[in-house]
Amino acid sequence: MSTANTMAAASQDLRFGVTDYVVFVVMLCCSAGIGVYFGFFSKAKNTTEEYLRGGKKMQTLPIAISLVASQLSGIAIMSIPAESYTYGFNYIFVVLAMLAVIPILIYIIVPVFYENNVSNCYEYLEMRFNKRTRQLVTATFVMNSFLMLPVYMFIPSLAFAQVTGVNIHLINVMVSSICIFYTMLGGIKAVVWTDVVQGGIMLLSVVAVGVLGTIRSGGVSTVMDYASEGGRFNFDFRWDPRIRMTFWSGTMGGIFMWTGHIGLNQSCVQRIVSLPSYFHAKKSLVIAGLGFLVICFFNTISGIIMFARYYGCDPMLAGLVSKPDKMMPFFVQDIMGHLAGMPGVFISCVFSAALSSLSATLNSLAGVVYFDYIKPRIRHTEARANWTMKLIVVVMGGYCILGGFMVQNFNSILQTVVTITGINTGAVVGVFLLGMFVPRCNAKTAVTSIIFSVIAMVWVIANGQMNFKSGLIKYEVLPNTLDQCEARGLHMISDAINKTDFTPVTVKPPSGAPVTTAFESNRDFSLYDISFYWYKVLGTALIFLWAVPMSYVWRPDKNEKQNPKLYSPFVRKFLSLPPAEQEMEEAPLRGDKVRDVPNLRIDPGDKEKEAGLEY
Repeated sequence: MSTANTMAAASQDLRFGVTDYVVFVVMLCCSAGIGVYFGFFSKAKNTTEEYLRGGKKMQTLPIAISLVASQLSGIAIMSIPAESYTYGFNYIFVVLAMLAVIPILIYIIVPVFYENNVSNCYEYLEMRFNKRTRQLVTATFVMNSFLMLPVYMFIPSLAFAQVTGVNIHLINVMVSSICIFYTMLGGIKAVVWTDVVQGGIMLLSVVAVGVLGTIRSGGVSTVMDYASEGGRFNFDFRWDPRIRMTFWSGTMGGIFMWTGHIGLNQSCVQRIVSLPSYFHAKKSLVIAGLGFLVICFFNTISGIIMFARYYGCDPMLAGLVSKPDKMMPFFVQDIMGHLAGMPGVFISCVFSAALSSLSATLNSLAGVVYFDYIKPRIRHTEARANWTMKLIVVVMGGYCILGGFMVQNFNSILQTVVTITGINTGAVVGVFLLGMFVPRCNAKTAVTSIIFSVIAMVWVIANGQMNFKSGLIKYEVLPNTLDQCEARGLHMISDAINKTDFTPVTVKPPSGAPVTTAFESNRDFSLYDISFYWYKVLGTALIFLWAVPMSYVWRPDKNEKQNPKLYSPFVRKFLSLPPAEQEMEEAPLRGDKVRDVPNLRIDPGDKEKEAGLEY
């Protein structure tokens, strides 16, 4: 019997039932219904402000849930457990980096956006530097969106195909169309409230998988024992940047990744500034940070639980699962398939995460493309703007569907995503921090530093990929075996092995030739061999490496007034302002009245706000 036939035969029990389909369809109908409500029945003005920022009257908790749901795409639900399963628990360092990121956002970045009444985070770059800086960074956002949109929807389609047998591209078309429909109709309000529904499904699902998986694997102590024996708890604190994942690459890479994706990416900033005040934004970010930690922790530990379940009986070695990104749906059907509707809840979770990311990106992309590229070239009216943005959503949604045919060729989705975003995320984070921290840097240094960072990162990443192609870098996974299937009672896998005539895949140890693996390297150090988790850190460092020295070559204009609101709060005390301006800037902090911040809405009755903004 062929491997393909064996996989099909062994997986017959791992299929959706009627209840699962009902759960899945109900989730999609809820999402579409929310779009219809906000598109046709909600009493709101048909303006761009309403479409993109909800009239700046959004609520704290829904925005917090939306931030979590839109950033934890299907990649997180599917690929993070696969990462833990194959490479160990070190990904937890990326998750814990969120503890440092939330204070950075609250006290360094978000106050600047609120004080300058920014609705598009790239507006700040035009205020601080010039229009060309804004255009460059906006172009990188559009580029990232083009690269990532197909990935967001392909991952859940992969999961659905694994457990139902439905053609992967057919389901991609169906679900993407629903997402395009409600995003186009309802704008930011539909996106946020569908995120709330989808976020609830995500939380229910990841907790259920963790609990049921632990029970089916023999309990907490058994999971810990098997994971330790299999090397999944071998934490790495070495400084070598070529090692795929260490404490340092996970923590530093995580800080710059989360800062870029949440605090300096329009799809999230658009939500943050749709809240009435900075105080609401601060509360929302704290809640969102806790949500990230809970869901990402369960995602990461799910990979360890999954390894404990298949310790000594690996479905990938048996040929039942073709790659790590397909392990999670197989695992869910294995441990939850006997519970009516639970596999449907999990697949709904994966799609919920994907729909959240897709709708968030589509909505913000429509706004950025219209205001940065289309509005300057046409006669602007509110009706024309709304019609144009809805058309952009539809066009980009269609592109997203077609892009799925490319994504199916990727081996590790998580590695692919982190590598792609590594091209420019570091440059984006770097230029924002440059603007907020370094007053002497002007527009010329900002523009050239972005170009320098992006070109350098393209060179490093391209050479790194060539090293992968030539075999100089080989990320072999941690080992597993097939010798305990009978003893562990995993009869489906053992039956599949007995019925086939294929030789199970084995992990080959690296040959004597110099090679960089996931855990060590015997090659001379090369920048091209560094782990992809360092790419965002390197991209940010390159901005400062270029801009700071060049700021002494292209000196700032001495007659140019410095607007203190364009810098992070703790930087302002170091600015050399004229005495009158300095007194005006500091006086409200010493007085009893609320500081007069233009365009900043402050609700009465809050002790914190009565005393002024807390920085």
